[in-house]
Amino acid sequence: MGLTNSTRRKLSLLIITAILCTFLAFIFLLYTERITTISRFKLNCPKRNSADDRALESDSMDNPGDDILDFDPDECSVNHGKWMFNSSIKPLYTDRTCPYIDKQYSCIKNGRNDSYYLHWEWKPDDCMLPRFDPEVALRKLRGKRLMFVGDSLQRNQWISFICLVESVIPKDKKSMKRGHVHSVFKAKEYDATIEFYWAPFLVESNTDIPIKSDPKQRIIKVDSISQRAKNWLGADILVFNTYVWWMSGLKTKALWGEFENGEEGYEELETAVSYRVALRTWANWIDSTIDPSKTKVFFTTMSPSHQKNKEWGNVNGIRCFNETRPVTKKGHWGTGSNKEMMNVVASVMRRMKVPVAVLNVTQLSEYRIDAHTSIYGELQGKLLTDEQRADPLHFADCIHWCLPGVPDTWNQLLFAYL
Repeated sequence: MGLTNSTRRKLSLLIITAILCTFLAFIFLLYTERITTISRFKLNCPKRNSADDRALESDSMDNPGDDILDFDPDECSVNHGKWMFNSSIKPLYTDRTCPYIDKQYSCIKNGRNDSYYLHWEWKPDDCMLPRFDPEVALRKLRGKRLMFVGDSLQRNQWISFICLVESVIPKDKKSMKRGHVHSVFKAKEYDATIEFYWAPFLVESNTDIPIKSDPKQRIIKVDSISQRAKNWLGADILVFNTYVWWMSGLKTKALWGEFENGEEGYEELETAVSYRVALRTWANWIDSTIDPSKTKVFFTTMSPSHQKNKEWGNVNGIRCFNETRPVTKKGHWGTGSNKEMMNVVASVMRRMKVPVAVLNVTQLSEYRIDAHTSIYGELQGKLLTDEQRADPLHFADCIHWCLPGVPDTWNQLLFAYL
């Protein structure tokens, strides 16, 4: 049976309408895509396909498209990724342009003649870290106190942060006051301070000042923190760490109560047990003292040491000495990072009432066997002698990091969280 003229007209009208709607939808999509790009639409850690990955291998993070990406820590696992070489990248500072770098971290100035380690960028698998923008960082810190609390690796990160921002501050608008325990950098026009507080165990000990070089003489007061922590009050952003000082032996000397009778009365405990008690003391202070509406709290996970070259396959090497490239084996994990200690951190954090943002720097740092100060640092406040440099087995520092270097990436992550 054929279609009537009326039916044919209705079908034609429907077809024309569908074509018109499709055309208008196409125009609308083009328009909204343009508006999205212009208005810096927020994307929460977008997934990348293989084509994106290939493009990233050849492009730097200077791609303008990166600026529209908002980092979402809940959707981005920063410890899963890879270091990618980018010869065009230029650090925001050098150990010659930043006047605040300790000699301990000034590798180029101290004679390191390769710069390959400066041109690696950390690329998480499922998102993109925003570039560190000094002016934006300072605006975020306007009227605030940012305080790093912990050991010499936390000082490594503190100096990195200062060097990342100080070049955009006029000379007469910044100052530095150093102390044995508490040091303060001021950005005067922003009414901001970037501070460091020396507390290698976070809790009190008999070895903070002066430092006892013999670990067997160190006694940790695992239940006491208030005398130290009162100096952290009033900070708007607190960034803590503690790890490497705990790793001097299988057991530590722990003390409850006062240092009485010549520090007698301590007990030798498994290191992980002492660590847990001390972290609980810290966590209790945070929960009972910190108002999360006024103060953000961060905890930087352990920074790995690279002492055993056989762990990354260089059987003819000497610890981290003369390493020039990161480890490429996915998920590489050496004995310099203790998973039991990391699990202690996780279990303590889970029980806390005050939210603590964890800066998970361990896995990304595990790959960077090439970026330690090695023989280009200090020993007990003095640069290594020629004789000491010729003996990297005993004198290479495979714990601390050159600046510029890996701690800049830690601060890139902190910047993203801020």
